[in-house]
Amino acid sequence: MGKFMIKAVLNGIVAIFMLMWLSNASFIGALVTAIILCVLAYLVGDQIVLRLTNNTVATIADFGLAFIVLWIAADLNDWTLTFGEIALISLVLALVEIGFHRYLGNTDGRSAS
Repeated sequence: MGKFMIKAVLNGIVAIFMLMWLSNASFIGALVTAIILCVLAYLVGDQIVLRLTNNTVATIADFGLAFIVLWIAADLNDWTLTFGEIALISLVLALVEIGFHRYLGNTDGRSAS
């Protein structure tokens, strides 16, 4: 559970800050979106894709997942996010994921490159 909490804090800070900064998202809306995104990214990106492939593929998958989740959230909540802003947030989250995947590789005793 410790690894998930680290991911939640890192992704939560980035997602909430950027959603509120770049759009009209409320704190609660940004928080709920960040939680959903974090849980999905952990289950899909870290527990499945990263274990089967490598850091590069898992990071690309995390970018795509973030983009889709943010696109849906923006549409459902009528947030003022543009395509470019969704891509920017997804890119920043993917960069955070690179570090997190490396951390997972180091703590699991395997390379996450």
